[in-house]
Formats: sequence, structure tokens, C-alpha cells
Amino acid sequence: MLDPRLLDPRQEIVQRAGMDDQDVDQVVRVLQGLRDWREAERRMSEASRRYMKLGETDMRTLRFVIAKQHRGETATPGAIAAHLGITSASTTKMLDRLADAGHIRRLPHPSDRRSLAVEVTEETREIAMKSVGRDHAHRFEAAARLSPAEREVVMRFLGDLTSTEQPSIGPAGV
Repeated sequence: MLDPRLLDPRQEIVQRAGMDDQDVDQVVRVLQGLRDWREAERRMSEASRRYMKLGETDMRTLRFVIAKQHRGETATPGAIAAHLGITSASTTKMLDRLADAGHIRRLPHPSDRRSLAVEVTEETREIAMKSVGRDHAHRFEAAARLSPAEREVVMRFLGDLTSTEQPSIGPAGV
């Protein structure tokens, strides 16, 4: 499905000048590999959320708070809202839900009496480390197996892909 010879045979969008069929086949395999990775990542993320009975925003919150705790920093509702790009009202509702489910605790802030500190419970931290943490460890190991030169190529490639981001609906440039 990603083969431009099938999707764009007249090269109206994807220019293939100077590429033979072997080159195009290889590029298609790279793109298929990215598609496969995105799908695997989606399945892993969904499985972790289902296991922990949480939504995507809830999981992002827990990862943020855990990271803050690991750095010895205090997570606050305001920092969580800023990190997620959501309102303080939405943050409050989410933190209520996470506290009711036993995933977080709200405590007095250690240095600001007007604020609260948010901590992940030990049980939730352990579950997150065993599920999400284990998956991340496997991804880290895969990247670590690459040589430094290979990692540079991958980083450049992924950076180039990221820089192609644009609205996918509507004519180009509109």
C-alpha cells in the first residue's frame, strides 16, 4: 500500500527519478517498517493502558510524575496541566480519577503552602515499570545494538521525517 508505483504511477506527488526498482523496493520496505513499528507501538501502549485501566492522558500523567519523582522533583497539578496542554479543571478531574483508583496521592507541597504535590503510589509505579518500563527497555536495547554511525543515520532520518510534518488534509501549502 505504500508503493508509489501503485499509488502515484505518474509521479505527480512522489518523484522517483534516478531510482531503479530495487531502490524503490528498499524505500517501500523502510516505510513499511515504520508503519509496522507504529502499529506495534500502538498495540503495546493500548495493552498497557488496558492492563492498568487507564486512558492515554492518564498514562502520560503517570509517566510525567514518575519521571519527576526519579529526578527528585515535585510534580504539581500546574506542571501536569502544562505538560499535557490541558486546563486546570481537566487536570483536577483527571487527578481525582487517578486518586480514586489508587494510582496517585496528593500531598502538601514541600516548599509552597499554596500548592499540592502529586506522587504516584508505589504499587502503580511498580506496575508501570513492569509494563511500560519493560517495553521501553527493549526499545533502548534495540537502539543500543546499533553502532554509533548507524544511530546517527537513524536520528537524521527520523529528524527528516519529523520535519515533513504538515496538515494532511487539503492541497499542499493551504
